[in-house]
Amino acid sequence: MTTTPQSKSIRLLYQPLCLPCGTVLKNRIVKSAMSDCLGDGEGNATEAQARLYERWALGGVGLALIGEAQILPDAPESPANLVLNAQTDIESLQRLTKKASTNQMHIWPQLGHAGCLSAASITPSTKGPSALKLPELECDALSKEEIQNLPKQYANAALMAQKTGFTGVQIHAGHGFLLSQFLSPLFNRRQDEYGGSIENRLWIIIQIIEKVRASVGPNFPIGIKINSSDQLEGGLTQQDSLCAIRLLDKTSLDLIEISGGSYFPGAESSSDKVSSGPYFVEFAKQAKYLTSIPIVVTGGFKNRQQAIDALANESTDAVGLARALALNPQLANDWKNTDTPIKDPEFPSFRQPPPGGITAWYTQRLTDIATSEHITTSTRDQTINLTQAIDWLKKSEKVKSEKWKKHFGMSEG
Repeated sequence: MTTTPQSKSIRLLYQPLCLPCGTVLKNRIVKSAMSDCLGDGEGNATEAQARLYERWALGGVGLALIGEAQILPDAPESPANLVLNAQTDIESLQRLTKKASTNQMHIWPQLGHAGCLSAASITPSTKGPSALKLPELECDALSKEEIQNLPKQYANAALMAQKTGFTGVQIHAGHGFLLSQFLSPLFNRRQDEYGGSIENRLWIIIQIIEKVRASVGPNFPIGIKINSSDQLEGGLTQQDSLCAIRLLDKTSLDLIEISGGSYFPGAESSSDKVSSGPYFVEFAKQAKYLTSIPIVVTGGFKNRQQAIDALANESTDAVGLARALALNPQLANDWKNTDTPIKDPEFPSFRQPPPGGITAWYTQRLTDIATSEHITTSTRDQTINLTQAIDWLKKSEKVKSEKWKKHFGMSEG
């Protein structure tokens, strides 16, 4: 069989990636974390969630990340998150990891704590690195003792992940949640060793990485997700983010995922922006000069050629896809085939979408993948009603919020 230039370039996507700990990912396609909202409302995995990740595994993905697995139930991003603590239903997690590790796919939970962006339906009084009283957001400050407890809490969650069959973990330090808040001078105004310079703002994350590594051992992958910038006035800058990556290079991390933006109230989501190409590739290329740890860049990849170009230009070691894989869970397999016309995802068009509408639509799409027998990859004939998607998501979250508070014994105050 003749090898064409096109088939050679496509091979870049399907080369194995060896991580520093020795783990090998079968290809360079990463399903980046999305909040799938398929948890049962009590922090546990469901059959639908297991089925969703099994579909991505069968679709050829090398590594899939489960969005927002909380280290504690106190500050979730959503009442549909997983929780990895002593109250976890271990059997439900084991069923999830067994299905998700089909076809040599690696499955990692994204270990999170929402901090001052915790779900208001569960935690009306929130805490972050510093006390804030902004028009869009108010929160109290974490005590030094609470901060010092974080490394152990992350390590305990990572150990639970390891014991239940996950093949690695990702520490979430992006998108405006707690560890991202520590990195951002907009949220972190502390005057102690956890605030001030970027070295100080990164310090708690360094401590967490060290504690997690001590708990899971040398051969278990640990990744991190970090913003290239917060895209907020007064937030984390690209210069400080590059400095943070240079410092992270000295740790035992195995994979650095680069993204950007924040779920700060009113902030525009990077993934909702109209763009002809990936958002953070140029930043990732700069970051690669500062670290020998493999990098994956996520955001804005809409077709195979963009993914190939990012790898060919040595801007990244792997490509993170989220909404593209929500549109077509078989995309990794489809892109590998050179004998048929290319099958890039068909992104729907949304005219004047209401706030949160696009995210709600994609969340509903994940539920469809998880529960439907046959999945269409075409969006052209679908009725795109974002208001209905928002209403559906709000109703689901309301029911699960009540379950969450009851299950975890949380007060209504």
